Amino acid sequence: MSRSQLNRGNSARNPQGDDAGCNILHIDMDAFFALVEVRENPSLAGKQVIVGYDGNRGVVLSATYEARKLGVHSAMPMSRALRLAPNAIVVEPDHEKYSEVSENVMAIFESITPLVQPLSVDEAFLDISGAQKLMGTPSQIGEVIRARVSDEQGITCSVGVASTMFVAKLATNFAKPDGLHVVPADKVIEFLHPLPIGALWGVGEKTAEQLSRLGLVNVADIANTPVKTLTRVIGQAAAEHLYELSWGRDPRVVTPNQAEKSIGAERTFESDIDDPEEILAQILDLSNKVAKRLRAANYFSRTITIKVRFADFTSVTRSKSLPASTDLATDIYATAKSLFEAMHLQRARIRLVGVRATGLVPTSESSVQLEFSDRDSGWREAEEAIDQVSLKFGNSAVKPARLIKPES
Repeated sequence: MSRSQLNRGNSARNPQGDDAGCNILHIDMDAFFALVEVRENPSLAGKQVIVGYDGNRGVVLSATYEARKLGVHSAMPMSRALRLAPNAIVVEPDHEKYSEVSENVMAIFESITPLVQPLSVDEAFLDISGAQKLMGTPSQIGEVIRARVSDEQGITCSVGVASTMFVAKLATNFAKPDGLHVVPADKVIEFLHPLPIGALWGVGEKTAEQLSRLGLVNVADIANTPVKTLTRVIGQAAAEHLYELSWGRDPRVVTPNQAEKSIGAERTFESDIDDPEEILAQILDLSNKVAKRLRAANYFSRTITIKVRFADFTSVTRSKSLPASTDLATDIYATAKSLFEAMHLQRARIRLVGVRATGLVPTSESSVQLEFSDRDSGWREAEEAIDQVSLKFGNSAVKPARLIKPES
């Protein structure tokens, strides 16, 4: 649900609201990838910037608010985004750079409280119950975090302050961009009930359509509908879940140090391709990206998965467990290649391929088994050397020979 939809229910920003008992902060970086790029290139400040791969088949990963004002948003096809913002500057993403900034931001959070639960590279919940005696009220702590992120990382963030995780996340939408919004503990119902039903976690387009047939439009309608009636439409579990949220009841607590579940990379082609060698070259490139991200995050992987999306938008995935965990592109590619070749696609037209590493194990908990493929040592030294070159000269400085296109 968009911020504009939320704001139809309640558009007030109230950073000075009573925050007693509001021990949960939800912090979200503003236009994260795009603002990191602006930080790196100040000449982009104030301009329409879109992060993503240019071309008809790419999608928007992030956009500055100058571009968002024109209707551009994340996950939008790049072709549509450029029709809405024809003067926008398209910048290709640099995930390693974003990961570095993310780690620095999370370190700021963890200097405030050990109770930090990341949701993604640019978003986290904090329980600041134990920090208030030393640092002040929840609002004051939120402002300290905002100032530090701005001063130390050169980007902005928005903060939602509330008594529960659910309400804090909603509050952040009213703080954006670059603000702080408090939902007082005794004003939760007043805040929630005017909002559209899409504000409730678990209400997607299909569920919203089902509920609208009952005439349920906003959160108050859910709160005032018997659970039995909701159950007949969306099932008992979903009905009970939404009913509890509609009254502001969310029993979850901030859970720190949740392990990352997977690391992957995908590529959508400019036009559908059917050449197996070209597809394997792309899988090789994606395998290198996944391996580099594994090493940067200090993980090994036990299972490799490939994803193939065809021209008709149907998708298939195939997975294979490894004899030993790895973070090397050579091992990941060998597995991904075997999975692709085993599909016997016979020049089927392909729109997208992806490589994903799952079954992640922290490097501190797993020793590298050198017997895997009998080649670990030399390849590890080579790939770690490439990591260092990439950090110094950029990601395109070194790449496999088969990925270098001859000059025409």
